[in-house]
Amino acid sequence: MNKDALAGVKVLELGSLIAGPYAGSLLAQFGADVVKIEPPGQGDPLRNWRHLHDGTSLWWYAQSRNKKSLSLDLKSEEGQSIVRRLVAEADVLIENFRPGTLEKWNLGWEVLSGINPGLIMARISGYGQTGPASCRPGFAAIAECMGGLRYVTGYPDRAPVRVGISLGDTLASLYATIGILMALRNREQLGGTGQIVDVALYEAVFAVMESLIPECDLLGHVRERTGSSLPGIAPSNTYLCIDGSYVVIAGNGDAIFKRMMNAMGRPDLAQSPELRDNAGRAGQAKMLDEVISAWTGERPLDEVLRALEGAQVPCGRIYTAKDILQDEHYRAREMILESALPGGQKVAFPGIVPKLSATPGRINWLGPALGAHTKEILDGIDVSSGRLEELRARGLV
Repeated sequence: MNKDALAGVKVLELGSLIAGPYAGSLLAQFGADVVKIEPPGQGDPLRNWRHLHDGTSLWWYAQSRNKKSLSLDLKSEEGQSIVRRLVAEADVLIENFRPGTLEKWNLGWEVLSGINPGLIMARISGYGQTGPASCRPGFAAIAECMGGLRYVTGYPDRAPVRVGISLGDTLASLYATIGILMALRNREQLGGTGQIVDVALYEAVFAVMESLIPECDLLGHVRERTGSSLPGIAPSNTYLCIDGSYVVIAGNGDAIFKRMMNAMGRPDLAQSPELRDNAGRAGQAKMLDEVISAWTGERPLDEVLRALEGAQVPCGRIYTAKDILQDEHYRAREMILESALPGGQKVAFPGIVPKLSATPGRINWLGPALGAHTKEILDGIDVSSGRLEELRARGLV
């Protein structure tokens, strides 16, 4: 039987909420031994965010799968001493405090790398560990603004809008995970040492902004909000059907556009020399959207999908959570997995991405109770039962 892809990798996760903990979640799903350190008594605030089951967030259960929970007061000298002992045996430490916080607690890079030169320290913050803005508090909402995403999101006659999830946080988590894996390979395969993986929320957003900057620098073009259309690429938009449903159609490939127009009964447009490539279609995007809207506006969604799918045109309904739960493709790909809550009730949770053929990720348990693994973890560094009880009595674990 194959081992998990990250079997044997020991991770300490400090910090809270999303950007750091989601990176820890990704590693845990592929077999890393992730110890999450939380404040005694309250734990990660995510435990109480959004919808709860018996006082615990369903989001917490999803994001903290396969992690071990150690309750520990990082502001205390005793807690800091325990972290330093755990770091001696760790491969990775993930944190998303404001820069300078760990240094204040004697847990900065200089101290920890001195204990363990092979340590990989992923540091996620709003603005990075250096630069004039580094010490500002930073959340994903602000990072999405500074990174350029918010300005181009929404309709031109309205205020910029946000995506309905904390996208800046999850993008930063993905970059942190990539950085951790690259640093592990460098250390283990190329003879490298430990290093810092410095991820700024705003830079994670900025990194996915396509050609935004060269277009502005070279051409003076500032990309603006365009609603549901994709600027400079046509036709690609959201269209209303006669039954009140919306369909998203991406007919912007040259051959795809021809198939789409033929399926819509417009061979004249399929064969038009002016529309043979994207440059020509982009110049007539408004006309094309009007033609497509008139066609979808006379048909229910299912008929539109049948016609376009039959012509191999990328299209789709806009899924709600209920649509996802009922979709056979999600189920076939094991992207909906059922797990039992503490009371035994089975609930659907998101599956694992990516799919590895030889060492796939798996879910061993949902997010644990606060401090559920405290004794196990402290036993591993020879903290006696008497010492543990003393720390508990003082509220430090």
